[in-house]
Amino acid sequence: MAIVTLITDYGTRDYYVGAVKGVILGIAPDVRIVDVTHDIEPHNVLQGAFVLRHIWPWYPPGTIHVVVVDPGVGSDRRIILGQYAGRYVIAPDNGLITLVHRDIPTEAVHVVENRRYFMSEPAATFHGRDIMAPVAAHLARGVKPREFGQVTDRLEILPVAHRAEATRTGMLGRVLYRDRFGTLVTNVWRDQLAGPHGSQRDWEVLVNGTSIGPVRSTFADVPSGDAVAVIGSTGLLEIAVNQGSAAERFGPPESVRVEVR
Repeated sequence: MAIVTLITDYGTRDYYVGAVKGVILGIAPDVRIVDVTHDIEPHNVLQGAFVLRHIWPWYPPGTIHVVVVDPGVGSDRRIILGQYAGRYVIAPDNGLITLVHRDIPTEAVHVVENRRYFMSEPAATFHGRDIMAPVAAHLARGVKPREFGQVTDRLEILPVAHRAEATRTGMLGRVLYRDRFGTLVTNVWRDQLAGPHGSQRDWEVLVNGTSIGPVRSTFADVPSGDAVAVIGSTGLLEIAVNQGSAAERFGPPESVRVEVR
């Protein structure tokens, strides 16, 4: 049984998610649909890219990920079908596959252009329902990726540093993602902390110029209400407040400066 996952900024109060699922099930009634999240912040392509990257290894080969965060819907932006390490992603070509494309072995990327596999009259404002959903369903039924369109090697890639920048005294990172607890996930990787200092606890972490101490093992290593730096489940350095919100403490992700030295 094929698995189709959904990552969108649609929310759940409207009919959008239900319509997408209905199209998929109408074409491939045996498919298993998994709602990863429909709570991506509206139009936040980087957030969608982050979620896609960090669910990727946990689904089996053959899984089809449909990602719809599409501020350019109806414009001349393309829709792409990517195949990476035996799994698929269908998404607007607006940077959503940036982090997967950088980290996961690429097998092929196709432009979705064969209207035979679209709904009969695609609405200009709902390509998730009228193009991406039916393409996912036909792919789940065994249609080969090449049937949907030509191979391409040109992709829109987000201008975001994959890894923290090395500096004279350590590293300068940026926030990639904010979760619902207000934890700020950075682009400082675990292996970047295994450098000349030797131990993670030998590093000092500064947020907006203020020290929050060394890298610790878990949130509870500091008292409730204190800020803490930990290596999270993604293998990335996270800034949190024990039983609180780092986002509220330090501000929105784009305003947060993280240094490790």
